[in-house]
Amino acid sequence: MDSTKKLTFYKYQGTGNDFVLIDNRMGIFPKENTQLVNSLCDRRFGIGADGLILLEDDDQLDFNMVYYNADGNQSSMCGNGGRCIVAFAKKLDIITDKAVFNAVDGVHHASVQDNQVTLEMIDVDTIRQTDKFQYLNTGSPHHVQLVTDIEDLDVDKEGAKIRYGMYGEEGSNINFVRKLEEDTFKVRTYERGVEGETLSCGTGVTAVALAMHNAKLANGSSIGIATSGGELNVSFDYTDGRYSKIQLTGPAIFVFKGEIAW
Repeated sequence: MDSTKKLTFYKYQGTGNDFVLIDNRMGIFPKENTQLVNSLCDRRFGIGADGLILLEDDDQLDFNMVYYNADGNQSSMCGNGGRCIVAFAKKLDIITDKAVFNAVDGVHHASVQDNQVTLEMIDVDTIRQTDKFQYLNTGSPHHVQLVTDIEDLDVDKEGAKIRYGMYGEEGSNINFVRKLEEDTFKVRTYERGVEGETLSCGTGVTAVALAMHNAKLANGSSIGIATSGGELNVSFDYTDGRYSKIQLTGPAIFVFKGEIAW
């Protein structure tokens, strides 16, 4: 008799930032098994993803989001993952067009229309600015640095150098940015936990938009960000040094559903 367990999963992507989504409302997933998470995210021996997300019941809200980096460790907030789990919740008929859910950085509100998901991010009132970079937390820590050679930049090499050299073992995500036109920027991101470049990073895109506005390189309150995986928009209110009502908008696409032995 075959005793192999089968795990049902869903694959989603948001501007190329891809995730394994699991309905864990019955509590079946072994949440402390970092090796399992890592193997499921492996692109050669598993499903392949930048991260894994569990959708769980919440006593008061629509659902709870538990996010793991591809290395298997639970991590800080993931913006694109947050948008994808909203689309997932709609597919499971947990929500219709609006959601309120809990994540590691607190409560998030979101809305979904067709394949577009808008996610409200946490408020930001502290941005560290130097001559070479800015540093802020948009649910995850982000280093934002302007570069001129963004297309040819070795993001894995240069990102790792800053991630470990400046921020130590705990690290930070590293964003390299070039201005394209008024209120529009190109970004490439090195993500900690993935330990390499991803096609898009939601909290990184949010950090870039706020940092560019803070540096007066963007004038508007709606900023377009081009990533290697597609385009996202960040809008916000700004009053007395505080960014609030921060909205991250972009596509969240269902790719496929499957089963895998575990």
